[in-house]
Amino acid sequence: MSQIVSIHSFRGGTGKSNTTANLAAIVAGMGKRVGIVDTDIQSPGIHILFGLNVEKIKLTLNDYLWGRCKIEDCAYDVSPESIKQAKGNIFLIPSSVKVGEIARVLKDGYNVRLLNDGFRQLIRSLNLDYLFIDTHPGINEETLLSITISNTLVIILRPDRQDFQGTAVTVELARKLKVPKMLLLVNRVLQSLNFDEVRQLVEKTYNSPVAGVLPNCDEMMKLASSDLFCLRHPDHLLTQELQKVANQVLQEDKKPQATPSVLSKLRWPGR
Repeated sequence: MSQIVSIHSFRGGTGKSNTTANLAAIVAGMGKRVGIVDTDIQSPGIHILFGLNVEKIKLTLNDYLWGRCKIEDCAYDVSPESIKQAKGNIFLIPSSVKVGEIARVLKDGYNVRLLNDGFRQLIRSLNLDYLFIDTHPGINEETLLSITISNTLVIILRPDRQDFQGTAVTVELARKLKVPKMLLLVNRVLQSLNFDEVRQLVEKTYNSPVAGVLPNCDEMMKLASSDLFCLRHPDHLLTQELQKVANQVLQEDKKPQATPSVLSKLRWPGR
């Protein structure tokens, strides 16, 4: 059965698109057919990680939302050669980077219900095992839909007070919407910190499992979104942690999460 995985963060700048792309690549490297939809329509960019030149992008998610084409017509096979050799595939549905298209979304919005129909159609037409949704940060109608229809929700946060409080809102919402599986992912953690303590703090605060603690590293900064980190640095600690997260995403779990309130017990070390 196909699985929908939404990758979300309450704030921007958490490394959401990089994480989405690398997790999708790892899963595809296991021989799976994987789709990625860039629903961050106001600030798209995940196509850069796959080397998809904007000049080669003829149709985008925007075209589907405006009724110009079918959603599968917007899909581009961006599978690296190593993934093809592993019998996997990655299909990317990018959003438009054209100023006029972005301005139209900001001014007029779009029919969010079309996304739900599009996701299902995409899974059928491309025979996907997994569909990854790179969401827009924060909470809006599009993210509510993505969370609602997801089998797995991965919430990314940094060890930052603002991220901590905003994530609490997302966690509460996910529990009210009864997301079958919710995983927390702590990103850009200084290597001088104790990762076990960070993990324990986050798990205690939200009463939810932490799928991984990703280190902040120079190699990721130097790569500057020019490639997939997991393929460029397959033995790196960051890639190993992403592999652990991918393994948890692959484990189907239909049990609802517990629903205790977390907003009342938000604390950060030293506070």
